[in-house]
Amino acid sequence: MRHNLAGLWISLLAIFTTAVHCRTDSQDVSALNGMYSSLTSHSQLEGWKSSGGDPCGDSWKGIKCSGSSVTKINLSGLGLTGSMGYQLANMASVTHFDLSKNNLNGDLPYQLPPNSRHIDLSKNSFTGVVPFSISEMTNLNTLNLAHNQLNNQLGDMFGKLTKLKQMDLSFNSLSGNLPQSFKSLSGLKKLDLQNNQLSGSIKVLGNLPLEELNVENNKFSGWIPAELKNISSLQTGGNSWSTPPPPPPEKGIGKPAVIGIVLGSIAFVLLVVSVIVAVVKKRSSLPPLRFLDEELNHHRSPTPLASQELSNNVSEFKPSDSALIDIKALPEVPSSSARSSASDCVQTLDDNEITNRLNAARSISIRVVHHFPFADLRAATGNFASSRLIGKGSIGCVYRAKYADGQVLAVKKLDSTKFLGSSPEEFSQIISKISHVHHPNIAKLVGYSSEQGDNMLVYEYFRNGSLHKFLHVSDDFSKPLTWNTRVKIALGTAQAIAYLHESCSPPIVHKNIKSSNIVLDSEFNPHLSDCGLASFHQRPSQNLGAGYKAPECSVPEAYTLKSDVYSFGVVMLELLTGRQPLDRSKPISEQFLVLWATPQLHDIVSLSNMVDPSLRGLYPPKSLSMLADIIAFCVRPEPKFRPQMSEVVVSLLRLVEHSNMNMREDLDLGMDDNDD
Repeated sequence: MRHNLAGLWISLLAIFTTAVHCRTDSQDVSALNGMYSSLTSHSQLEGWKSSGGDPCGDSWKGIKCSGSSVTKINLSGLGLTGSMGYQLANMASVTHFDLSKNNLNGDLPYQLPPNSRHIDLSKNSFTGVVPFSISEMTNLNTLNLAHNQLNNQLGDMFGKLTKLKQMDLSFNSLSGNLPQSFKSLSGLKKLDLQNNQLSGSIKVLGNLPLEELNVENNKFSGWIPAELKNISSLQTGGNSWSTPPPPPPEKGIGKPAVIGIVLGSIAFVLLVVSVIVAVVKKRSSLPPLRFLDEELNHHRSPTPLASQELSNNVSEFKPSDSALIDIKALPEVPSSSARSSASDCVQTLDDNEITNRLNAARSISIRVVHHFPFADLRAATGNFASSRLIGKGSIGCVYRAKYADGQVLAVKKLDSTKFLGSSPEEFSQIISKISHVHHPNIAKLVGYSSEQGDNMLVYEYFRNGSLHKFLHVSDDFSKPLTWNTRVKIALGTAQAIAYLHESCSPPIVHKNIKSSNIVLDSEFNPHLSDCGLASFHQRPSQNLGAGYKAPECSVPEAYTLKSDVYSFGVVMLELLTGRQPLDRSKPISEQFLVLWATPQLHDIVSLSNMVDPSLRGLYPPKSLSMLADIIAFCVRPEPKFRPQMSEVVVSLLRLVEHSNMNMREDLDLGMDDNDD
């Protein structure tokens, strides 16, 4: 009896311990749910679910945990198909990530578990580029992306990976020169680059502590550095090496020659310094941005080839201390490795404290936004000339600012009436909030100006303009957006909104999602603008965007996350139909896009008739139905029946995969039909 009671207590204790200590972190659960939903064949994933569950407590296949955190994901060789999901960046405790030897496809996610030490995604069918997020994985020890279909050049992303010991990028379609940041791989012992299309010199590898190097079957040229010829395993065949031996090192030179060289060098340095000082004095009020610019023809819309994508490093400027907001001293974005109840995007400080730091910051941080003198912005915009106006909204106008050195920025001049009755600290709070929002599909804040009642926000500039212009302000010179580009824009925008809703704590409601607030870079990647400006949309005078406003938003205060979902559904309707959300020129029954389109979304014949004519029938019919289904869910009248943005992203990822698989077949069939 006593033995039975003891056994019972042990069982109860085990159950209680599991319930208390093995409940998996919610972010890990959400990320694994997203991964499961993105996979199309996952019969081997025992215990996995598309929603909820307890991976640690229920021992999901391939999942290892420490406490309540997932630390290891090993799904190698399980015959998985589909894609990997999009919430991997939330898995901050994962150090071992292995999905090798499967049939996974699509582009590699732009974010992977950020604190990984071992990543193995080899022997799949991944496409696209090596994710730039790898550049921040300072603990990475092993990276294996071999035997995939990766292409394009390697980004200059390896400067911080000093702990990386093994890297295998072999058997892909990588091209271009080796990045100079390879020089920083001070711990690299083994490097495999064979069977790619890499070119140029391998001199950048000369001083690495390599023990094994394979660069066979590429397009490398020049000479093999002498330092590499002594490593234990070197394979270099199948390249275009220079046949003559490299030139011998220069012999010593005489003392008079040395003196001459030194004096000449000193004179040259003094000349360079004087030029730099003169330039700095002339341009000290501007951040060190350099963008190529072409004068726009104001008689037509910009074409895709009229743009060059801006640099991703605008957050790393180091101008003078007096011109900086102290972003380090202001609320810091917690790293993904430090989960807590603290805000991931925005935190609040006392108003006076923010204002003091805004006005008199002495920053030691590289995460900064720049103060622009009003006079400089006025000059760069031609005194805010109408010819420089690139957008006009209910809270202000956006101007193109161009400087003599080719620098181009977008300046949002906020309507001064929006600040009537508000405290002086409100603008500093807005800047603090926007500065903590970081996502590849969200327009980046470069700087600000606040002088004599004029408040302005300065953003990176995208010469392809807004989605609204491409859809609704077209002419003979404009190139229509293809089906795949439209889906790409929808997916990128959805990911930006999902970040605001579900990665930020507390969640950020955008409140002004519309096609004119989605700007396109040179590759037609979308960038959501006006993020963090929701406080303006809570004022009674604010127009929430005709045609985009959800039914429940009779007053601005009623706007919720699900209201954003509705507005995004309207944007997808624009992409589908090419129509504006509200068009008074149409017959009364067709003026409101949602009311006209919704009843037709589930009718195949009606659906095909409402597709944007500029597509000329070049789209996969099955993917069209999938997009219509997603839209129908988003624009439901009742907010509670609309999906979360993460669910929208998963659905769009499936659509992307389906489009990639069926685009060629469907287009061929469509052309055959047209020929008939």
